[in-house]
Amino acid sequence: MLRPVYFLLLLALGATQLPACAQSPDTPPAVVIPAGKLPWFQNMVDSSAVLRQHQVGISLADATTGETLFGYNDGRYFTPASTMKLFSFYAGLKLLPDSLPSLRYFSRGDTLFFQGTGDPTFLHGDVPSRRAYAFLATRPEKMLAYGDIASVPAYGPSWSWDDYTYYFQPERTAFPIYGNTVRFYAAAPLRPAQRAGGAAANRGLPLPQRVRVLPNSFAPLTELAPPNFLSPDIDPDTHVRRDPLTNRFYTLPSTKKWIDEVPFRTSRTLLLRMLGDTLRRAIVGVPWRPRKTDEVRTLRGLPTDSLYRRMLRVSDNFLAEQLLLMGSTTLGRDSLSTSRAIRVTLRKHLNTLPDKPIWVDGSGLSRLNLVTPRTFTALLLKLHQEVEEPRLLSVLAAGGGQGTLRKRYRDAAGTWFWGKTGTLTNTVNLCGYVRTKSGRLVAVTFFNNGFPADDQPVRNEIERLLRQVRDRL
Repeated sequence: MLRPVYFLLLLALGATQLPACAQSPDTPPAVVIPAGKLPWFQNMVDSSAVLRQHQVGISLADATTGETLFGYNDGRYFTPASTMKLFSFYAGLKLLPDSLPSLRYFSRGDTLFFQGTGDPTFLHGDVPSRRAYAFLATRPEKMLAYGDIASVPAYGPSWSWDDYTYYFQPERTAFPIYGNTVRFYAAAPLRPAQRAGGAAANRGLPLPQRVRVLPNSFAPLTELAPPNFLSPDIDPDTHVRRDPLTNRFYTLPSTKKWIDEVPFRTSRTLLLRMLGDTLRRAIVGVPWRPRKTDEVRTLRGLPTDSLYRRMLRVSDNFLAEQLLLMGSTTLGRDSLSTSRAIRVTLRKHLNTLPDKPIWVDGSGLSRLNLVTPRTFTALLLKLHQEVEEPRLLSVLAAGGGQGTLRKRYRDAAGTWFWGKTGTLTNTVNLCGYVRTKSGRLVAVTFFNNGFPADDQPVRNEIERLLRQVRDRL
């Protein structure tokens, strides 16, 4: 017979186990925040006043061994923003050869037929390639004929419609030219000479700014904005606005010189005209109908790392979107399809991730993308396993070096973080690699969603916490 004290003890022990025993196999486990293996880091996260009011997810792992070092909400889904470009980078590694496919072509009689592959570098202002330009300009055929190919809509799913006039959201196309944007260079305005007999206070207003437009074919479509052009809700730092439905551009008065970049509205007609003006050759549009006797070839362009480096360091949305379109050309030649490139990459190359990502575009502009921190860290581990470390780190933004991390993550000893930022309104994320003082390389995912104020305190807090990882691991 059990004594009362033992009975009460057993009853208490049983009560502590009751929820686990009572849970049915069909009941999903409760969401918990695991303490992880770094109690000092857990304490820092728990005691952070900056991180207390929004959703935070963290995952740390040894990049060499794959050992999980820490997890905090690492099984929950977050909006990844531009960190999704690392998924696009991985897709490019798997789907593309060492050089970009610039265009497809075949020759028949006195006509060269060519077709776009999504290559964004044709006369691009930051990663320009003249390979396709020189190829088309010097071909001996009398006629150049551009063939259509089915492609994705100009904008990705759930992109913000009112960002159409900002540099970071150009339209996606099969054959981009000039990065599908117009660049504006404005000099500081001149003041007229002092009026005769007047004092300095009677000087006239500044003259209209001199604005250079590239490509210059858009110069006739550019004019000074009329009075009361701006809505009170538009960013006061705006220099150029485009009409939503046309390629009319309006420059806004300013007392300083400035540079701006604005996407233009693409169309087949505009592309043919711009190609003809640029190549100084007549271009016609035709259906793409190669015969069995026609040998269709692919012209190769820049090394892929040139695109990866620019895309990841400065977080170029356009390059990321076009990367997936180019990748899809290796999977089927009937169309350019972002979803096909994503689907095949997930099924064939990323089928062992802890949690399946919700992945809908190449850039991370869409808020439909969802990824868990532990899944993102698993991607970082795969990248480190499959890409030589010097090459991998060279294409990422480096702390204190270039791109989005140029003002952070560097001290007297040099750079100690390489990675990718992800920013949307109320969202600041960071993924990459910390080099600790002991020489260890730690894969890091740090997601912050839903904070209501300025993002600088969040960025500072991420750096403060990761500096402790660097010092103590």
